[in-house]
Amino acid sequence: MPLWIPVTLAAASFQTVRFMLQKVLSSVTLSAAGATFSRFVYSAPLILLLLWAYVAATGAELPALSARFWGFATIGGLSQILATVCVVALFKERNFAVGITFKKTEVIQTAIVGLVVLGDEVSPLGWLAILIGLAAVLVLSKTKDGPKGIWRQLTGRAPLLGLGSGVLFAFSAVSYRGASLQLLEPDAVLRAAVTLGVVVCLQTAMMLVWLVLRDPGQIARVWAARRVAVWVGLTSMGGSFCWFLAFTLQNAAYVKALGQVELLLSLLASLVFFKEDVTRREIIGMALLVLSILALILAL
Repeated sequence: MPLWIPVTLAAASFQTVRFMLQKVLSSVTLSAAGATFSRFVYSAPLILLLLWAYVAATGAELPALSARFWGFATIGGLSQILATVCVVALFKERNFAVGITFKKTEVIQTAIVGLVVLGDEVSPLGWLAILIGLAAVLVLSKTKDGPKGIWRQLTGRAPLLGLGSGVLFAFSAVSYRGASLQLLEPDAVLRAAVTLGVVVCLQTAMMLVWLVLRDPGQIARVWAARRVAVWVGLTSMGGSFCWFLAFTLQNAAYVKALGQVELLLSLLASLVFFKEDVTRREIIGMALLVLSILALILAL
């Protein structure tokens, strides 16, 4: 089994737990921006510490960072900040599973952005897997009129937040892969760790400046919520490293397509932790999602 597959599954698991924690933070103590900042500020020191430990243990040298690397890293970091704010804000509009569902439109968008920006090609069977996954997303979306209702409600706040986050997450994924590919280093783990360390430091600085200028009270609230927020940082660190490593090893579209398994995990979270009902339509959607993942594996 290629390494990127278990790494992607681990990333999806970490991310589901992180979004659950951020849902709790956003609904109780923090704004969308505050909950997003907590993710970066509590994970940045841990990421840098682990990067230092890895370099010390292996004797590796840090690779040179080109202007093109910094460009990809900055675009990816800013896109992910805006996307995460959209998702956290979306949690206040709809339930947990629906928030992740709208976000998952990022998969087909990542394939398109990857093709245009990096020239990453997707096989015909790969496109079929992505389209089946998109169909699963539409089935799983809880609208009064069923999946077709999504297209009639695109001007609503919840769909716009979800679709917007999908576009932004697509740009961040492709940009992170682009940044990692700029590093002339054969060690995929080191490339992923360096890219992640740079990006998270940039994101922490960006969010800190934003909160100082627009909502300084959230900084104190992030510290006050540290008992939960520190777990956001830990799960963010684990998930982000796994995503970055997977992007280093494989086409971002394939990584995101396999990452659809996160949707199954979010539905489980909705049922078990948030006591939300799972309908027959959601069961059909989950079956389609499993079919798309199987098709993706065959495409590789």
